[in-house]
Amino acid sequence: MGNFKRLRVWQDGIDLATKIYQLTRTAQFSRDFGLRDQIQRAGVSISSNIAEGDERKTDKEAIYFFNVAKGSAAEVITQLNIAYKIGYVDFETFQKLEDLAEKIRASLKNLIKSKGGENQINKMK
Repeated sequence: MGNFKRLRVWQDGIDLATKIYQLTRTAQFSRDFGLRDQIQRAGVSISSNIAEGDERKTDKEAIYFFNVAKGSAAEVITQLNIAYKIGYVDFETFQKLEDLAEKIRASLKNLIKSKGGENQINKMK
């Protein structure tokens, strides 16, 4: 714990957030304040929650924040789909960003599993 900058998933989260900010600067997207702000917040939330989780003292706490980050990645995927369907983003850009967000989700799932996250979830049921 405490080495979040070395985590590939954190680095990918930073990359995704940066690309989202670049995308939302385009003329049409930049004027849609609601969707623009929501996708930016969700994008920033991914790496922020990974960092916070990695700094926590227990695996249980870390798992919670990694799950929040995974949920934020799902939000980004949803918002990208909306942006694509209403014409704010071309298919190639949409596909690249969605693929990166899916990679982050899969990495977080594996990170949660490595911390015993499946056992934590099963105990809650």
